[in-house]
Amino acid sequence: MSTTSTPPISGKTVAALIASGTQALATAGVAFGHGTATAEDEAAWLVLWKLGLPLDSELTPGAPGSVSDQPVSPELQAQTATLFEERIRSRKPAAYLTNEAWLVGVPFYIDERSIVPRSFIAELLADGSIDDWLSDKTVQVLDLCTGNGSLACLAAMAYPDVRVTGADISTDALAVARINVEKHGLQDRVTLRESNGMSQVPGPWDLVLCNPPYVNSDSMDKLPAEYQAEPRLALAGGGTDGMDFIRQLLQDLPARLNKDAVVVLEIGNEKPYFEAAFPDLPVFWLDTSSGDEQVLLITEEALRHWSDNDPAS
Repeated sequence: MSTTSTPPISGKTVAALIASGTQALATAGVAFGHGTATAEDEAAWLVLWKLGLPLDSELTPGAPGSVSDQPVSPELQAQTATLFEERIRSRKPAAYLTNEAWLVGVPFYIDERSIVPRSFIAELLADGSIDDWLSDKTVQVLDLCTGNGSLACLAAMAYPDVRVTGADISTDALAVARINVEKHGLQDRVTLRESNGMSQVPGPWDLVLCNPPYVNSDSMDKLPAEYQAEPRLALAGGGTDGMDFIRQLLQDLPARLNKDAVVVLEIGNEKPYFEAAFPDLPVFWLDTSSGDEQVLLITEEALRHWSDNDPAS
């Protein structure tokens, strides 16, 4: 955390407020990664949200429809400054302050009962990257470790003929997920269930999506304060190499998959640990905006063959 004095947040126009907020966030040394990657992006998000402007507003000075020179009342200037001050003081992710997170252009409710959604699996659902692995037999979909339910909702939106179950061990997270299922009018197609891993969701499943807790114990203690503000259960639980939850999951899955099912699993930056833990498991690494080392796909056939032949499984 920076010890440099944070400059005051002020400005009479949208652009001036964003510039002031950008400087304040950068000086304070806050961490990003919960929907934004830079101080400027987060400043724009907070300013536009507080002013009630669309988050995709044009901000280029002089461009058609730009809001950059739009005047801001003294009252709203003060409210925006307070929001930035809270972001800096609390080190909470901005999404917790706005109660809103966006994935692939879709808004979701979020609060501190659930991890801020940021899974790269959302991109794969939206751009059809896994469609070639699916068929008209893909009907039953499980979103394991559903958190606020965003992936469950996006799967239902992407595939109108499927039925989705969102499962999580946290009743708090499921309460947030229920808000999002209702927000998007998906109550008839998305079911939520409390489950510790696969224990209460026997399936059989045609598609399993999972963004599990995979942060290893050493890395967990080194995460910035913004990540420490999230429910620890959603991040930690992977043991010394981050793979404990995944080990149990891959043992449980073969008996819970239909023929030709697929599993899409996110592992963050833990590819070396994954490959060390499962050296003989054939997987397909999928391209995302963060590269091809964070999300993998496993076929039912490969998983069943591995399970039958791996002495540790």
